[in-house]
Amino acid sequence: MVRLIARHLRRFRRDQRGTVLVEMALVGPLMLFLSAGVFEFGNLIHDKLLMETGLSDGARFAARCNSKLYTDAGLAAIDCADLAKSITVFGNVAGTGPARLYGWKKSDVTINIADPATCKNAIDPSTGTVLYLSTTSQVCIVTASGSYAYGSLDSAGLLSLFNFTAVTLGASHQERLIRF
Repeated sequence: MVRLIARHLRRFRRDQRGTVLVEMALVGPLMLFLSAGVFEFGNLIHDKLLMETGLSDGARFAARCNSKLYTDAGLAAIDCADLAKSITVFGNVAGTGPARLYGWKKSDVTINIADPATCKNAIDPSTGTVLYLSTTSQVCIVTASGSYAYGSLDSAGLLSLFNFTAVTLGASHQERLIRF
């Protein structure tokens, strides 16, 4: 009986049929999990880049928008901050069409245009160091900032497996205020 068992064990040890199946059963789930993680992280980075692009576009528009120019010409006054929010979220002044990011709203974006707190001295008065290259003594900054709740964290998202219930992306962009 012992010889029979020993013979079967030797034959089992030398037989290589099915080894690929065992290796695939061990490595397959890990590779699938890593691939899904790369895909999820790519979506997160893509959403962050779309958000930063929108904030850059909105800040650039707000830095160059001049509502006084419209009122001096006898036209209806415009709200530069609201238009900049529309550009940030929707990519157009009308604020129509799909948002750059699913579920992103104008209320998630803040545009500060020439707030006195954002105006800075071009030259540091204590040291004489040039902080901003400017022809004026003060440089005013337009800041566009926003936040976005990353949307794929529902029950199907990979990050939900690790009990991440919410990931909020945040960014801001600054431009110099340019009046003409």
